[in-house]
Amino acid sequence: MDSQVSIWFFSIITAFSFAFFSFTILFSLLVLFLRWKLWCNCEICHAYLTSSWTKEFDNLCDWYTHLLKKSATGAIHIHVLGNIITANPAHVEHILKNRFDKYPKGKPFSTLLGDFLGRGIFNVDGDSWKFQRKMASLELGRVSVRAHAFDVVKSETQSRLLPLLSSVAGKGKVLDLQEVFRRFSFDNICRFSFGLDPGYLKLSLPASEFAEAFDLASRFSAQRGLAYSPVTWKVKRLLNLGTEKQLKEAIKVLDGFAREMIGKRREEGFSERNDLLSRFMGTINDDKYLRDIVISFLLAGRDTVASGLTSFFWLLSQHPEVESAIRDELERVVGSSTEQFASFNQMREMHYLHAALYESLRLFPPVQFDSKFAQEDDILPDGTFVKKGTRVTYHPYAMGRMEQVWGSDCLEYKPDRWLKNGRYIPQDSYKFPVFQAGKRVCIGKEIAVVEMKCVVLAIIMQFKIQVPGLNPAPRFAPGLTATLRGGLPVLVQEREA
Repeated sequence: MDSQVSIWFFSIITAFSFAFFSFTILFSLLVLFLRWKLWCNCEICHAYLTSSWTKEFDNLCDWYTHLLKKSATGAIHIHVLGNIITANPAHVEHILKNRFDKYPKGKPFSTLLGDFLGRGIFNVDGDSWKFQRKMASLELGRVSVRAHAFDVVKSETQSRLLPLLSSVAGKGKVLDLQEVFRRFSFDNICRFSFGLDPGYLKLSLPASEFAEAFDLASRFSAQRGLAYSPVTWKVKRLLNLGTEKQLKEAIKVLDGFAREMIGKRREEGFSERNDLLSRFMGTINDDKYLRDIVISFLLAGRDTVASGLTSFFWLLSQHPEVESAIRDELERVVGSSTEQFASFNQMREMHYLHAALYESLRLFPPVQFDSKFAQEDDILPDGTFVKKGTRVTYHPYAMGRMEQVWGSDCLEYKPDRWLKNGRYIPQDSYKFPVFQAGKRVCIGKEIAVVEMKCVVLAIIMQFKIQVPGLNPAPRFAPGLTATLRGGLPVLVQEREA
């Protein structure tokens, strides 16, 4: 009798949950339909809601770029999303600098990523953001911390990356270079942030529960932002269904890992260590807060570097003259040195390498867009009205393809555009907001760029990377950072001494 009652009760609960979920989805779609029909029936909103843009474009970012190019102001309005998207440098400067306090990340964004990033630096505003920013700036600015970061990159490159490439060189074996870079940067950022070596890039390419959970948490958190209405994912989270259930399980793994690491560090002591966790533990006693801070740095230091390196080598495969120029510069700067790696000071003298990397980031920024939310009514420099609560998105991917920003050759990969008399000349950060700009400019930028340079020089010095096939235009998978669908399959050849 008790079992029958339990089955009956479970059936009722399941039926009620399904009915409630179905009603919520239908209600959300009805609201969107009414907003579209009664408030906006414009061509852009229609194309977005029906996904008709996919008939002409492989990537949403390319469709946005197409629309922004046609806009007289360099901005478009997706009314059904309450989102103004811009590729206008004046708008970027306005929201990131001139009216910074009026354009925070906002509650909608922090709610979206709250389960994953918690109160980490990329998901908060106000005093919490200022505190973490000040702490991170202080620690990342220390010579000992930067030297530690450089040593970690060199060690990972020498002991893992190069041996892995050697193991497949000349054997006709296709290697997914994007996956290699993701493993490399994961090992690297874990060693730098936690003082832990997960060994994700060992020759056996082992599985890692933590890395896989991190990937799932990042992907499913990003998918929340693609929903037509936040009600959809919130109901799925409430009922513990689908991707929200998987997200919850992935975050549980991350939380357990973080607790274990923090506990070990407290037992072993942290005052003499240079990893970020140890540095922050000297000031913060809240373990949950420490977890949020470090997970945020893992996100920034892992996926962005891997994305930047993947795009760079995809471009190099189509521009062998750029690779030759980098190798010539390397030989000129390093000379007859027997060292396997260029020193930090030697890399600072490689202006062409720096220009080639920045030109790659211009065309393929790891973070293709970033959003803020207007705290009050505002007017953009060109007269565009922004209603309170509106999401304003600046789009670095589109900005790199705007003729009025970069000239008629904006679609070409030309490192020379960054050089004057052979020396690198920086561009206005508001027309190149790849590392953000203004008060939120990336404080780990220099460490990330040095990491990329180490990898590029080490690889092209010893190997030739070829992308087989016709090199179709990149297609991106949904996510917080730009990730190529299907990875980057390559063939590796050893260079002659």
